[in-house]
Amino acid sequence: MNSSSLLCGGPVSPDGGTLSSSSPANAVSPTQRQSAHPADWPVAPGWQPLVDEFFGGPVGQKLRAFLQSRIDAGASIFPPRPLRALELTPPEAVRVVILGQDPYHGRGQGEGLAFSVAPGVRVPPSLRNIFKEIQRDLAIAPPPMPQPGGSLVAWAQQGVLLLNACLTVEEAQPASHARQGWELLTDALLSHIAQGAQPVVFMLWGAHAQAKRALITADSGHLVLCANHPSPLSALRGPLPFIGCGHFGQAQRFLSE
Repeated sequence: MNSSSLLCGGPVSPDGGTLSSSSPANAVSPTQRQSAHPADWPVAPGWQPLVDEFFGGPVGQKLRAFLQSRIDAGASIFPPRPLRALELTPPEAVRVVILGQDPYHGRGQGEGLAFSVAPGVRVPPSLRNIFKEIQRDLAIAPPPMPQPGGSLVAWAQQGVLLLNACLTVEEAQPASHARQGWELLTDALLSHIAQGAQPVVFMLWGAHAQAKRALITADSGHLVLCANHPSPLSALRGPLPFIGCGHFGQAQRFLSE
């Protein structure tokens, strides 16, 4: 990796290039989940064994049954592609992990990537604070609206794993699919990255993300950065305020070494 800066318009790609915040994003349609069959959710080949193992086991099968029962009951489940982070960011390409908690629960809002919203959608407060901290830390202006707006597809395509701990949600019901089984899969994905030889930056914002720190061994050679969640409710609160954390500059320096 060369010394190109992380988040100089976007995070550094695995080959040392730069993620452009203005790269075109892929449209996602339809707006809700229409099937509970994992075969309908493409992932990069490197993730496939982990995904197959999960859905072939009892927790994965129970989750599939739960999702299908909710679809059959007429529930609107978002996002339409729950495994999109695994589709866009192969494990061998991961240089940064940003862990979210739950998908957005508004129709047409999320696109299967933590913190990301579809192009043209109003940028949510937490994502606005992420862009604000990037601007403060690296002097990079927020991306233009409506393209790419709050879409982080370009980040995902170039090595930033934007992973929620829970990967589906029902319309207007935050955390409605928490503790239904997704967490077992996402913990396995994080462990897989943490056990890899390639140094990775883990950005753990908020108590929920920081609870996953135990999955990352202390002597792994990775960089683990912790701060409050970027939500306006906590972004400025001590002892680890998100605004002013300097995570993006620290990641830039770590990945350029």
